[in-house]
Amino acid sequence: MRIVTVVGARPQFIKAAALSSALAGRHDELIVHTGQHHDHAMSGRFFEELGLPRPAHQLAVHGGSHGHQTGAMLAAIEDVLLAERPDLVLVYGDTNSTLAGALAAAKLHLPIAHVEAGLRSFNRRMPEEVNRVLTDHLATLLFAPAPSAVAQLAREGITAGVHEVGDIMLDVARRQLPRGRAAWPAEAGARPARFAVATIHRAENTDDAGRLSRLVRALGDLGLPVLLPLHPRTAGALARCGLTLPPAVRAVAPLGHAELLGLARDAHVVLTDSGGLQKEAYFVGTPCITLRGETEWVETVATGWNVLVDADSDRLRDALRRFEVRPAERPPLYGEGDTAERIAAILDGWSAGAAPVAEVRAAAA
Repeated sequence: MRIVTVVGARPQFIKAAALSSALAGRHDELIVHTGQHHDHAMSGRFFEELGLPRPAHQLAVHGGSHGHQTGAMLAAIEDVLLAERPDLVLVYGDTNSTLAGALAAAKLHLPIAHVEAGLRSFNRRMPEEVNRVLTDHLATLLFAPAPSAVAQLAREGITAGVHEVGDIMLDVARRQLPRGRAAWPAEAGARPARFAVATIHRAENTDDAGRLSRLVRALGDLGLPVLLPLHPRTAGALARCGLTLPPAVRAVAPLGHAELLGLARDAHVVLTDSGGLQKEAYFVGTPCITLRGETEWVETVATGWNVLVDADSDRLRDALRRFEVRPAERPPLYGEGDTAERIAAILDGWSAGAAPVAEVRAAAA
């Protein structure tokens, strides 16, 4: 079967690394990189570190408003699909690249497989929420990471093609952890015995100067050193708002996946607005404080390993005190680390039923 996989952002590179490896030798996969994350620290470095095949198509679409970016991706991906004639279009997660890939495939009557289906924050102000809802309602095959995601799809009337397969990021985490050096980055100074790792990148936290200022102050008041790998969006927001990081917060350039996993494993606590890092903190057994008012990964909250504090410094300090004692149990919420093989096996037995190329071309007219 001929598969076109659309990726564009750091979390998608991580997920694709596991599944592309499982698909190799079984299906003909072509990777399309939209360019949503385009610099080496957020893109090329991850292809190299994770052993992901080089993209067959580099679309170089980045920057601009959500609508402009998604529209430009949609047009470029459609041209690729017309040229490559795939049986299936595979997308991951909830970025603009995800939605553009799904829309381009749907307009050409091509089947869509969505990895990480069924997640909901129930906050439609998040671009990611709109992207994931629309993609799920367009998809033919929906690979859900947990029972709660399957249940949510059913509540929305989606039951056909749904498969609970576990979380593909666990596959990658298990492979990467042995490479995860616990080295504190040299540019951050002497490594403390006890520290926190933080990441901030979502629009809700970076586009509001007041909110970003509150978060920065709260990180500085934790009473322990905080390592902050600085996302380009966050670096730009700090400069735009004229904000200076407190002495306790040590900014470094974006880290490789294995290095960030190693630091999360050795940290006292992880503070983040990233969905992926919330899960990775759970995988490595480190408590997580989420700098949002909601999360898609509700199981991590239910088990007591994740606390939602939004941008409230009092709630953040309360959560930190709570995690002086870690929860007693950490059940396997997201499978056994064999998600990529499970998805590949489902694809092996699936008949794509793609429209003939003549019909695809007619649909584009």
